[in-house]
Amino acid sequence: MKIINKSIKISLLSMTVAAAGLSFSSCSDMLDTVPQGSFTSAQIGDDEAADLMNSAYATLLCHYFGNNESFAGPINNWVFDIRSDDAQKGGGELGYEVYMHEFSLGNVQSDNPILNFKWRNDYFSISRCNTAIRALMASSNLSEANRKAYIAEMKTLRAYYYFDLYRIFKKFPYFDENVTDPSSVSASQYSREQIMGFIKSDLKQAYDDNVANQAEPGRFNKYVAAAILAKVALFDHDFATAEEYADYVITSGKYDLYPNFLDISKPEMNNMYESVMAVQFSSANSPEQYNFNNCLNCTVSEGDVYGNGDDFYLGSQDLVNAFRTDESGLPYLDASKAPSENLDHADYAGNVDPRVDFTFGRIGMPWRGLEYNEKWCRNLNNYSQFSGKKPYPAPNSPYVQVGIVPWGASSLNYIIIRYADVLLMKAEALIEQNKNLEEARNLINRVRAKAARSVNPSYSPVDCNPMIATYLIREYGAAGWTQDYARKAVRMERRLELAMEGHRWFDLVRWGEAVNTVNAYYAKEKSLYPYLSNGHLSESDIYCPIPLEQADNAGDLYK
Repeated sequence: MKIINKSIKISLLSMTVAAAGLSFSSCSDMLDTVPQGSFTSAQIGDDEAADLMNSAYATLLCHYFGNNESFAGPINNWVFDIRSDDAQKGGGELGYEVYMHEFSLGNVQSDNPILNFKWRNDYFSISRCNTAIRALMASSNLSEANRKAYIAEMKTLRAYYYFDLYRIFKKFPYFDENVTDPSSVSASQYSREQIMGFIKSDLKQAYDDNVANQAEPGRFNKYVAAAILAKVALFDHDFATAEEYADYVITSGKYDLYPNFLDISKPEMNNMYESVMAVQFSSANSPEQYNFNNCLNCTVSEGDVYGNGDDFYLGSQDLVNAFRTDESGLPYLDASKAPSENLDHADYAGNVDPRVDFTFGRIGMPWRGLEYNEKWCRNLNNYSQFSGKKPYPAPNSPYVQVGIVPWGASSLNYIIIRYADVLLMKAEALIEQNKNLEEARNLINRVRAKAARSVNPSYSPVDCNPMIATYLIREYGAAGWTQDYARKAVRMERRLELAMEGHRWFDLVRWGEAVNTVNAYYAKEKSLYPYLSNGHLSESDIYCPIPLEQADNAGDLYK
């Protein structure tokens, strides 16, 4: 589906959408354009329904107001991942984008712009979904089968946005298509348990009502709803539901692991293999279609081969060290047995998981066929060298636009949920139920087998160099495969396979490990990066407060 932004007029408090179906010239016009017409129920046929849904899908581009606001869009949530042990803010000096710096140290105040950015992105998006659902329900010009499928798509998208809010804010208002005045809804009207129920109900209905195959790339099929529901259920510790719906995706036969780990960074692989839920991007000269959410994090790069870059969202040393493997080709699940030597430069003497060089720039190693060195890094005085690789094809790729903002812009889709994630979700659900542990091991090993076969020096462009690094990754054996050991294995596998894709913070939260893990990270890594000495995370910091601006505007509704 070609995504077309639609003209809307939105009140920041009420989130009221007055009309849809009118194109506009630029993103900055969005809030200033007065609607000039609306569809009647009799006019909404399949083409008009597609326009309404396009308007809702366009919210995944998370570029409503400007470049900075897109950081807190609902795609990969990298600004929340810098709260974890996986990532650093990066960018310029410590005080550059100071609100992100504070966020990365556990200092979460209600006036932090990130929270207001996130709140507005999600609620503006929810509003578009509700507008589309109301119009689709009222239409007298759609077949019942199409109406149900279209509404299922919009309920899937809406559920995703509400789940985004659920993982971040302790309290927030919930309203569906039946609420015509959202400004009357209190943040305390529903409990978290009730809102979780609404999210699950929408996704279950969407799975039942939607189609298995969509003709247009980017439109959600029933398996997108199933994958989101599996993720939602894991967060809710509803492991039976997570297992059930992850299995629907797996047994559908529609998805598979990439032949090579590098394929995740190839636009020519868009909507193939692991692409379960993906945002569609374009390299055409149209800023609304670029992936601002990721691409402003692009490495500076020697010679500006990507057109320079801001170099935000860098890997931590702690995360990169997790890619070290033992003599059996397995990760060090017991940190006390890990080597003392950091995995930093190319001359690291031990064994490594090859995924480290598909995920990060590492000084002395290839970057898409070029050599990554200190000149690719923006600020080595304060931050790590580990620029993220996954969102960037080779700079000489025909799919990359050089010399424009955002740097490294390309037509590479962003996959919110990929098949490897679904396999690991089912494995985790089985392990937590202490059920079919052998099947869980096989699922984890399938993911590891992809990494092992990816060490192929002839695969282009080059990111691994077996002449320099000692790559060793093997599958888990049956010996000692207890529930406790399997739990450690699947949690580590999620960290390695999904690194820098915005999952780690939310995984730590749902595991109940955020406070201990992050504070241990601060204590350990401050010897390398002194600014982390000021970091501290407490239980009260895990869920964020309602943004101050929203609370002030809402009066007593949000108190």
